[in-house]
Amino acid sequence: MGCSSCSTGKDGQPSGCKNNGTCGTDGCNKLTVFDWLSNMSLPNGEKPFDCVEVRFKNSRKEFFRNSENLSISIGDIVATQASSGHDIGMVTLVGELVKVQMKRKKVDYKDENLPKVHRKASQNDIDKWQKCRDREEEIKKRAREIAIILKLQMKISDVEFQGDGSKATFYYTAEDRVDFRQLIKDMAKAFGIRIEMRQIGYRQEAQRLGGIGSCGRELCCSTWLTDFRSVSTSAARYQQLSLNPQKLAGQCGKLKCCLNYELDMYLDALKDFPSQDTKLFTEKGLAFCQKTDIFKGMLWFSYRDDPANWHTLTKEQVQEILEKNKKKEKVASLEEYTVDNFVKEEKVFENVVGQDSLTRFDRPKQSRNRNNRKRNKAKSNSGNANNKKNTGNTNNNNNRNKTGNANTSKNKRRRNNPKKQQDNG
Repeated sequence: MGCSSCSTGKDGQPSGCKNNGTCGTDGCNKLTVFDWLSNMSLPNGEKPFDCVEVRFKNSRKEFFRNSENLSISIGDIVATQASSGHDIGMVTLVGELVKVQMKRKKVDYKDENLPKVHRKASQNDIDKWQKCRDREEEIKKRAREIAIILKLQMKISDVEFQGDGSKATFYYTAEDRVDFRQLIKDMAKAFGIRIEMRQIGYRQEAQRLGGIGSCGRELCCSTWLTDFRSVSTSAARYQQLSLNPQKLAGQCGKLKCCLNYELDMYLDALKDFPSQDTKLFTEKGLAFCQKTDIFKGMLWFSYRDDPANWHTLTKEQVQEILEKNKKKEKVASLEEYTVDNFVKEEKVFENVVGQDSLTRFDRPKQSRNRNNRKRNKAKSNSGNANNKKNTGNTNNNNNRNKTGNANTSKNKRRRNNPKKQQDNG
């Protein structure tokens, strides 16, 4: 991590600047350049290049002349010349590489009107600059509310303060021209600063705000992409992608920049590949191309009278048939050339994990059956013991009932034979 805001906090969790896609403190930025000439000394009699590259908020970079011959190195905070007042930025590049960057961006390093570096920023300058940066979110929210009240068809996406706090630049996006004269008056009255409105495109807005793309990674424009190449729907057609605007469009609402990444490879592969509009003349009938696979070098054709049945041909076979058609010769049928008639090689798959089994951490099923058997045996044993107890109780009860019945029978006999009772008495 490049700055202190990205370091871990007291509880061990990353603190972060909570600015999605970009660095809120400009400590770590996507446009940071590695100075590979820093360890090399200049030849005798050569003076160091007197221009430096300074980065401001997000991706804005400008070149300034070090007319005071200050000892400036990469990472220093400097006060630079502005249209009115001064601005605060961070030095990102010094030395001969600055000349290379200026030539690349077509900036004349011999221009005498090039803005200058005033001094290294003092602690007072840095504190004032940091306070202005902390106010940006609050002012952006208030500016959006004012624009909604005025019913302006625009979206204020970002705010950038000048280093001395005397000026604020509002970046906005809009489909049509917007009359924001009243908006500037209201914001100047509410904030007490000079206002500058700057319109940017939807891609520049996504670059400044950042976010997560459909691939699961941060947006390319907010991490490493520095230039925007035009993207057309033909890039999707060459790569045989479905022309679904929901899948082809990025967060900016335009076509994704990643459609151009592999386009050159597809164009090189299509140079010696038959066109998708290819027609093959056979004795069985005219055949049209239905599908192509650039990686496998396959094409699928079907007859005009039977479009449901597709026949697979290789690129070389199609070219061979086309050569015969140019000589006004017709082949018998596509079935003679189809790839399905060839013997396919069996694919042998290897275990990429090695000798380890994917289910090595799972419990074996036998152990579960054993546990279930033990539980069933325990239940059956307890059930048998209870049954024995119940049978014993029933036998005792039966014996008791028998003795009770015998006694009752004796009493009945005595009642029925009173003479015997008297004789006994």
